[in-house]
Formats: sequence, C-alpha cells, structure tokens
Amino acid sequence: MTDTVSVALAGASLGLSAGFSPGPLLSLVLSQTLAHGPREGVKVALAPLLTDAPIILAVWLVLSRLTAMPTVMGGVALAGAALLCRYGWDCFKAPSPDAGNPDLAPRSVLRGVAANFANPHPYLFWATVGVPFLLETATAGAVPVIVFLAVFFASIIGAKVAAALVAGRFRRFLSSRAYRLLMAGLGLSLFYFAFCFARQGLVLLRGA
Repeated sequence: MTDTVSVALAGASLGLSAGFSPGPLLSLVLSQTLAHGPREGVKVALAPLLTDAPIILAVWLVLSRLTAMPTVMGGVALAGAALLCRYGWDCFKAPSPDAGNPDLAPRSVLRGVAANFANPHPYLFWATVGVPFLLETATAGAVPVIVFLAVFFASIIGAKVAAALVAGRFRRFLSSRAYRLLMAGLGLSLFYFAFCFARQGLVLLRGA
C-alpha cells in the first residue's frame, strides 16, 4: 500500500508540475482561452491523451532493452535530473501569457495535438524521467504502473483544465503574485525530483 501511495504521489506531483510548467502546450491552452473562451482551452488541455501514448510505447520498447546496462540507465537518470532542473528553473521565470487572435478559427484539438507532437518536452520527459520511473516501478507489478499513469494524466490534464478555467474567469490571476508563488512551489517540487534522479544516476554509475 505504501509503495502504491508513493507512486501515486509521484504521479500527482510530476503531473501537476508538468501541467502548470511553462511550455508550448500551456501557452496554447491560455492563449486559446483568452481568445475564444475556457471551452477551447480545455480542448487543448486534452492533447496529452492523444499524443503521449505512442511516445511512451516507443520509449518503453527502447529503454526496456537497456535496463541491464547500468551505465546507460545512469546516464539517462542524470539527463532526467538536468531536464527537471531546467523545467524547475522555467517555473521561476514564467512569463504572463499573451492572448491569442480571436479572429482565427479555434481548431483547438488540432492545434493542441500539433503543438504537443512538435513540442520536445514530452519526448524528453518520457525518455529521461517518465519511462525510467515506470520501468523501475514495473518490478513491483502492473498495478503501480497503471496507478502512476492514471494519476499522472489526471493531474497534467487537470492542471491545464484548471489553468484554462482560471484564465477564463480570473485573468488578473495570471499576472498576480499568487500565480508566481504557485509556479515557484512547482519549481521546487521539480528540483526535489531532480535530486532523486541525480542520486539514482550516480548510484547506477558507481555500480557499473
């Protein structure tokens, strides 16, 4: 039970951090909301459900063949730590979103899918953080893997949906101190996971 709870907490923390962290998809969620209303922003927020599954599968097939190579997996873990540090730092300097063009047709689902497929963040995240964590979790069975994925996607999509709803109703919040503090808190959580991945990477490299 404790392991499952830990996996769920990790999924929630990483999902919320990824959901609120600055990036092309969040920018599109907010710009579509400001230009066309919260409903269009919510449509964009659903993009990870359509784009991440093939990315996860492809990365899993590659990394699952490398789990017996501690040097490679140690390097992947250190790369994941560096990526999380970058995302954490981005949280501290997140710019206020710009409004999109209300005269353009929304096409929010298509824009969201295109933006996420063209966005390097999902590929880097799943290759260096998400799938390595899943491979480690899978040693305890399929349930923790399912729990992590379910909680992660509920959190990342929920975060972006919440951002769309807040942007639609409380536009000033996006330039407020409370928004900055929220982003700083998410940045600190990413630094914590970066530390965990760096420690794991060094252990693997020392044991190689």
